[in-house]
Amino acid sequence: MKYLIAGLGNIGPEYALTRHNIGFMILDRLASEHGFKFSFEKLAYVAEWKYKGRQFVFIKPTTYMNLSGKAIRYYLDQYKIPQENLLVLVDELQLPFGTLRLKAKGSHGGHNGLRNIEELLGTSAYPRIRFGIDNNFSKGRQVDYVLKPFTEEEFITLPLFLDKAGEMVLSFCTLGIQRTMNNYNQ
Repeated sequence: MKYLIAGLGNIGPEYALTRHNIGFMILDRLASEHGFKFSFEKLAYVAEWKYKGRQFVFIKPTTYMNLSGKAIRYYLDQYKIPQENLLVLVDELQLPFGTLRLKAKGSHGGHNGLRNIEELLGTSAYPRIRFGIDNNFSKGRQVDYVLKPFTEEEFITLPLFLDKAGEMVLSFCTLGIQRTMNNYNQ
């Protein structure tokens, strides 16, 4: 059983701790906790790890958020991973900060990273964990909001939510999507 876990974000130190990089943060937290390391490869930073008889391929696309689908399509093909074993980790403006939702499919909802994945996979039917980043911005300021770091208050509780998101990733791959949704969706 092979799984592709794609954390969405933007490369570069200026984006490292921004809301839009929550997918990278979740994967970095998992790597730190379980001792696997990322290396720079074609279109992404990649790490492989085995857990409970499953092979995980983690990617942090280097294509920037809006072209995330290019790296995902490449690694699905490269490792011959079925689309139902893809899990995308993404920020979500429509959920309160720290709220986590696993979905089997859904629209891109205006998220350019998800839009590109949908275009390149030819479907919106792929699992994703949406990590709530809230929508506390004034009209027309969405880009500024998602590209800013979390607040000091948010940083205090962020590790708890990153850990929970990591648990959801492992549960998705070992228990399946339905049981994981039942156990974790708030």
